Amino acid sequence: MSLRRFFISAPVFLFIYLAQEAFVTQLRLPAGGFNLLLIVALIWAALSTPEIGALTGFGAGIMMDLSQSAPGPLGHWTLVLIIACYAIAFLGYGDDNIRGNPINIVLLTTIGVVAAQAVFLLLGLMLGQEIGSIQHVLYLLAGSAFWTAIISPLILKVISYIHALIFGLRSQL
Repeated sequence: MSLRRFFISAPVFLFIYLAQEAFVTQLRLPAGGFNLLLIVALIWAALSTPEIGALTGFGAGIMMDLSQSAPGPLGHWTLVLIIACYAIAFLGYGDDNIRGNPINIVLLTTIGVVAAQAVFLLLGLMLGQEIGSIQHVLYLLAGSAFWTAIISPLILKVISYIHALIFGLRSQL
């Protein structure tokens, strides 16, 4: 992968981060809402190679760690997103049935968001953070899955187009 292409994609994620911090966190949606940066990072990883997926997870994870609304120590989200984005990219890499079908990408992204948040919670427990009741956690994870399944198809075409502009037409939907 060209380092130039990675740096060209950085303003895209910076814009998404600013939209997340300025607009999405202000929304009071039922069942906890959604994390736009997490959704975009996982869609980007699903369209990429595993190496690009891991780098995407690193960049998006650092941005999520720097967020004012992010609980936990610095590096917590970075570790989770490196693992999640690499796994999503690895599952989608080489299988054009996953990359070519938007429903598969939305499903993979929704499962990835819930899995990433569950891993974040488990690592938080290991680090001594308090997470609340199991019922509340399951409610928030179900709400996050619901909102991710709603938002992902709306932004998938735009993210796919931007990804194709930067990395080539092979991964375009």
